[in-house]
Amino acid sequence: MQPYHALYQSGELLRRVSEGYRRLAACDLCPHCCGVNRITGEQGRCRSGLKPRIASANLHHGEEPPISGSKGSGTIFFSGCTLRCLFCQNFPISQQNTGETITTSELARRMLQLQKRGAHNLNLVTPTHWLPQFLAALWLAIPLGFKLPVVWNSSGYETVEALRLLDGLVSIYLPDMKYSDDRQAMELSGAPGYTRMNREAVLEMLRQVGHLQTDDNGIATQGLIIRHLVLPQGRAGSTATLAWIAEQLGTATHLALMSQYFPAWKALTTAGGDRGLTHQEYDAVVEAFEEAGLENGWVQELDQERGRV
Repeated sequence: MQPYHALYQSGELLRRVSEGYRRLAACDLCPHCCGVNRITGEQGRCRSGLKPRIASANLHHGEEPPISGSKGSGTIFFSGCTLRCLFCQNFPISQQNTGETITTSELARRMLQLQKRGAHNLNLVTPTHWLPQFLAALWLAIPLGFKLPVVWNSSGYETVEALRLLDGLVSIYLPDMKYSDDRQAMELSGAPGYTRMNREAVLEMLRQVGHLQTDDNGIATQGLIIRHLVLPQGRAGSTATLAWIAEQLGTATHLALMSQYFPAWKALTTAGGDRGLTHQEYDAVVEAFEEAGLENGWVQELDQERGRV
């Protein structure tokens, strides 16, 4: 039984649903704190209103091995995003809001459907701005038999206050750590104060779930996995991020180091972002990973193949 069943039975989950929707009335779910009334249909930075909007709900086999496993991860891609990354590979979903608007009861049905199909977990992709709607769907799904561990797969641009609504509900956090320099975060993703907000959020995630734990089959049951995408010209500040992870989170932290950058969307016309990584750029970050003493994770080769560290 998942921990969220106890929160459902005690009434705490319903209290958090109410608190989440209260926040929608002057939305402060992400660090932008737009203050718009999404309940009445106003839209802020994420361009999202009241009802959840999703691009797809399907089994996904392309995540880290403890997430995808052998049966796949039950992945729901939410439309919209709190960031506006110039290089987003999923820009039709994140920036152009491709998808369908559904009810929370329909979201609950999709969650149960993924469970029925054998998914190892429920993997919520870019869910930050839909946090209350997910809580409501979870509240509806539990009495119908929902029991999958929940993966919160986000940009890492979060507020600690919002994350606390997920304490005991999310089993696995899968955040990005995109930048160690706020100027780059603003230029490339429109994310003011990203570094501090991201680091505070990741510390809260670790507090809630600890380091990664897996079952006898190597499937994640609880814990934190961090993703870091290496950018051309060192614009992600990778060395500083890796050093911070080792010092503040510990060398046992699981990290997916990714080389899959390519100039998508507006990056095609962005100076320095209009090309892929060089081997020299990526090898320097792999070396920094090793020098930081990080013990666990996956290093993605430039040809997209992931190797276990």
